[in-house]
Amino acid sequence: MNSIILTAAARILTPLMIAFSLFILLRGHNEPGGGFIGGLVGATGFALYAKATSVKETIRALRLQPPTIAVLGLGAALLAGMWGQFFGDAFLQGMWPFYGPGPDGGTVGLPVGSVLLFDIGVYLVVIGSVLTILFALEDDVAHPDRLDIED
Repeated sequence: MNSIILTAAARILTPLMIAFSLFILLRGHNEPGGGFIGGLVGATGFALYAKATSVKETIRALRLQPPTIAVLGLGAALLAGMWGQFFGDAFLQGMWPFYGPGPDGGTVGLPVGSVLLFDIGVYLVVIGSVLTILFALEDDVAHPDRLDIED
């Protein structure tokens, strides 16, 4: 689309939408939100950017093809699921990498565990799959001669 207003607005709104989607992703650990809704907001930001510029420019901004992003997310979610099995627990068991006893009797370590890794995987799968579908639809609209529709 060749709208100067849409292009200018997209250059401002896209980073804000991506930042908000990351906020929703991280907030979902303890509050409503999480990987799915964060991924939808992030995909909407990139879809707006693609509509304002082009699919090729958006893929250049992403630095990866959307199916690759989805596969990386699926790998992260699978790794989060298997994390518990590495330590003899069940598949998708929540695990946190605490290192040992702390000075006050608690544990020392990172409060980030397999649950957040799973949410990040869902986030990437949603962004990758939604953008794959949207970019395929955009390509079909931009090049209707490639469609296999008989008259």
